[in-house]
Amino acid sequence: MIRALAGLCAGCVLTGAALAQNVAVGQGAMLRGLDKTDATVSDLDIANGGEVVFGTLSLRMTECRYPEGDAAADAYAYLVIRDLAKERNIFSGWMLASSPALNALEHPRYDVWVLRCITE
Repeated sequence: MIRALAGLCAGCVLTGAALAQNVAVGQGAMLRGLDKTDATVSDLDIANGGEVVFGTLSLRMTECRYPEGDAAADAYAYLVIRDLAKERNIFSGWMLASSPALNALEHPRYDVWVLRCITE
């Protein structure tokens, strides 16, 4: 399990505590998006393997994981974010709910972060 988790997070720094926890896979994730130009906040539900559009961004999520027994604690999701206006990927990697700035989307207009995994 530890090897599988570390392999999916190439380049990420995982603490010993994170690696030692048993993780479960959620059915999807709740993301929050912020449009910085008009201060609009949107909550976005996305299923594993699903895709949603937020403004000019396409958000595709592979998987959401969380510590067994607590879907709200330390959830992390693998996202690929594409800027539809520029027709290129602008983010690809794990986002952590407990530390959104650790691996954040860098975009002049939009912020996106993980809130929690969806388990039902």
